[in-house]
Amino acid sequence: MSLLRVTNLTKKFGKFTALDGVNMEVNKGEVFGFIGPNGAGKSTTIRVLLGILKATEGEVKIFGKDAWKSAVDIHKRIAYVPGDVNLWPNLTGGEVIDLFVKLRGGNNKNRREELIRKFDLDPSKKCRTYSKGNRQKVALVAAFSSDADLYILDEPTSGLDPLMEQVFQECVMDAKNEGKSVLLSSHILSEVEKLCDRVGIIRQGKIIETGTLSELRHLTRTNLLVETKQPMTSLSELKGVHDIEEKEQGLSFQVDTEEMDNVMKHISQYGIVKLESAPPKLEDLFMRHYDGTDTTANRGVGGVS
Repeated sequence: MSLLRVTNLTKKFGKFTALDGVNMEVNKGEVFGFIGPNGAGKSTTIRVLLGILKATEGEVKIFGKDAWKSAVDIHKRIAYVPGDVNLWPNLTGGEVIDLFVKLRGGNNKNRREELIRKFDLDPSKKCRTYSKGNRQKVALVAAFSSDADLYILDEPTSGLDPLMEQVFQECVMDAKNEGKSVLLSSHILSEVEKLCDRVGIIRQGKIIETGTLSELRHLTRTNLLVETKQPMTSLSELKGVHDIEEKEQGLSFQVDTEEMDNVMKHISQYGIVKLESAPPKLEDLFMRHYDGTDTTANRGVGGVS
């Protein structure tokens, strides 16, 4: 069941088209990763979802309601964390958390205390004394303390150390296990890979790929390091083989996943002594989209192009 549905969303600022026909949906109980480089349109999309910006064309529905016309109703059921949190300087962190939780009609003191402890936050300090990381913690504690149905998180771990990132990831998985939905915009690809059920990649205002990680991985390459009894020949002529390098430990190269079977048959003729394989990562996919060499950039996966 779709909690959030974006259909042919276009947003123009004068003659500049920031979003060009974006299609996206987030289902109940799903963590959806929304990735792309700076300036690709992630934050603009999120501002339209939040009812801060009005779409030029297209439709945005959250909980079946129009994101612009019903923004007040929708906000009662969502929690939002931006990448750069601004807080009231004269309030303490604890007062800000209480204010946000009250606005959403929640009052789970135990959950609040548990999250403050987990995020190692001192809630008695004035917000003006907080570092960027501590401001992010305030927003994250407030978000996860509230009983939201949809969490919209825009670069939420910006400024957090690796230990706190781990705590954040646990919070997202807890929310998912409770049947909540999460839209996670992030440039930390390992985070997206760990947490997300599906991923949408945006470039220059267009969604260029969307699908589960296993669906997207057909576009990535596996790294192989192979040592054989006899020297391998004709490897460079095989379809799907890239970046061959001679190393002390053997030959290092990349293989397109769909060509793996043929390549393995070829190299096994030479007597494999050692074979190391590094699985394809979302990062590889990401780099292929943005280094200008990807020829599949406009092909949709999972029904969106």
